[in-house]
Amino acid sequence: MSRKSWHLSRREVLRGGGVSLALPFLNSMSWASDVAGKNAPKRMVVTYIGYGVYDPRSKEGGPHAASWYPRHDSGPLSFNKASEAFEPLKDEVTYLRGLDHAGGYGLGGHSSGDVFATGADMSGSEKSNNISVDQLAAKLKGQDTRYDSLVMGTEGGTGSYGMAKTLSHRGPGQPVPAMHRPQEIFNRLFRPYAGQSVDDVRGELKREASVLDLMIENYKSLHGKLGAEDRQKMDEYLDSVRALEQRVERTSQWTHEPLPKVDTKGLNLEASYQDPTEYIRCLYDLLYLALQTDSTRFASFMTESEHSTGNPVGNFANQIFGYTGATHDIAHKRPEEASLQWEQWRSEQHAYFLKRLQSTQEGESNMLDKTVVVWGSAHPHASHSTKDYPVQVAGGKGIGFKHGQLHNFEEERKKPLSNLFVSMLNAVDAPVEKFADSTGELTEILS
Repeated sequence: MSRKSWHLSRREVLRGGGVSLALPFLNSMSWASDVAGKNAPKRMVVTYIGYGVYDPRSKEGGPHAASWYPRHDSGPLSFNKASEAFEPLKDEVTYLRGLDHAGGYGLGGHSSGDVFATGADMSGSEKSNNISVDQLAAKLKGQDTRYDSLVMGTEGGTGSYGMAKTLSHRGPGQPVPAMHRPQEIFNRLFRPYAGQSVDDVRGELKREASVLDLMIENYKSLHGKLGAEDRQKMDEYLDSVRALEQRVERTSQWTHEPLPKVDTKGLNLEASYQDPTEYIRCLYDLLYLALQTDSTRFASFMTESEHSTGNPVGNFANQIFGYTGATHDIAHKRPEEASLQWEQWRSEQHAYFLKRLQSTQEGESNMLDKTVVVWGSAHPHASHSTKDYPVQVAGGKGIGFKHGQLHNFEEERKKPLSNLFVSMLNAVDAPVEKFADSTGELTEILS
């Protein structure tokens, strides 16, 4: 892999000793003045909340104090009770009303959460989910960091068709398992060798590469003997093998670079479902550290799935403010006080993450300016509709985004959510002309 100037600088800092936190960019580094230029890392994060949002109308017809949206129609942002956690970030956030994926229209109830990050037509032409926006960015630009992406979710794993527990998909039929245990995430990021020596790790990787080479050779000998349907299945299999081969190669290359040292003070890696606020914030902290140390630049985080009822996550509202029932019930009954408390809590956790990014200086700017963050759900207010997703976009002002408004794309102003994803991919230097059902970029939020 090509050697970056900031890799050298970081290695020099580590050799100097005595530092507990290895930053990807320090003001004292000779190249820090170019943070606003082409060498700065550009990052993308996609986060998801389940069961829709609270969006009632006030008696006057305007914004409701308890609504997830800070206002009802297009215009400058002014914040209500439910969204007040974002008021200090007024110039860093944008709300989007009316965007969705046409590919999710035919999915029932909560199943459209499966396609939030992919836009795939799973009820029509695509019977398995396609590549997600974070994984496409990872495929095009993930080689620049130790890990091409970080995939997290509060419930872990992949789930199943119509019941996804992850936002991320590498391609047709290839969901990426979400990680949900703080200690395991930390170890994967910062202690990947599990007590082995680097030489032992390189030896294992070399053996794995040999096995993968053999698998590819076997595929080549079989390919001409297979029928069309079997060839398609084998081609999909080969894509998986090649992706694994690339990960082995990248891991081997990165064994020659020092692991970042991180300060775990204040980070409770034993955080669990018993304290939802501490647990969610711990996961957000780990996501922040992954970006801050430039371990990865692309991430997804399913903070709630659409099928958390059988999981402790589905009782978070009960634990947080004593709601008598599962969190899912709030989405159906929509009691005002409980809905307000639930939206306030969700907003506070996500705002906590955005503020951490904003408060971390990066040259003459901050991390949030170079990180575009999407936060939303696949349902509107109090329904199982698969249209008009509530979406917030934050950050990325240093890579082409502008904020401070709510934009309404309902009815005659309709545009696909995939237009936003095209803009995000282009902003992080993973350029595409089209993503899913996109018709162009979402120019309304570009500077």
